[in-house]
Amino acid sequence: MTNHYCPSYSKADGDGEDHVKVGGKKGDKKEAMKKHKYAFQTRSQVDILDDGYRWRKYGQKTVKNSKFPRSYYRCTHKECNVKKQVQRSSKDDEIVVTTYEGMHTHPVEKFIENFQHILQHIQTYNPC
Repeated sequence: MTNHYCPSYSKADGDGEDHVKVGGKKGDKKEAMKKHKYAFQTRSQVDILDDGYRWRKYGQKTVKNSKFPRSYYRCTHKECNVKKQVQRSSKDDEIVVTTYEGMHTHPVEKFIENFQHILQHIQTYNPC
């Protein structure tokens, strides 16, 4: 039996950021700032879905116990620090898991005509 540690999240005192308690031992009270993080599962034949933003790939790595690599992207907007990770599910190779970290500081760069179609096939993914 494998134990999984899921950090506990709490809203800070009105600062708009999430805090996560780090460490599993009693009395370990480290707290780290975490950006908003959202993960989605989408059934798709292509790995990269057009979400209206422009991305620059900055890395890729193999993932232990998975036949699919994980790709890393940053938003190309000058002052936006949003990142995303894209990886196919090892359990179902038709599912792409896309994880966004942060909130965009600018409007969508291009309108997507088939965005409603994408939303119909999207599922929220929570690994905890």
